[in-house]
Amino acid sequence: MAKVKFKLNPKGVRELLQSQEMLNVCQKHANDIQGRAGDGYEVSTHSPGKTRVNARVSAVTPKAVKDNLENNTLLKAVRV
Repeated sequence: MAKVKFKLNPKGVRELLQSQEMLNVCQKHANDIQGRAGDGYEVSTHSPGKTRVNARVSAVTPKAVKDNLENNTLLKAVRV
């Protein structure tokens, strides 16, 4: 059986990682995590970042910050 080799196109990979489609995927996952985490959490996105799009869920209220510190709420929301 012959070995199959392929070479990634770095420009194409960069374009994919910085594309609107990838931002939409990241935004969807971040929104799902925010929904599982509950009130007091916020989604923010950065497009494009240095090498790719970014989405972040963070605790913005004191109650959510305390909840996350005591219960690892965001970590649990990611794992589901």
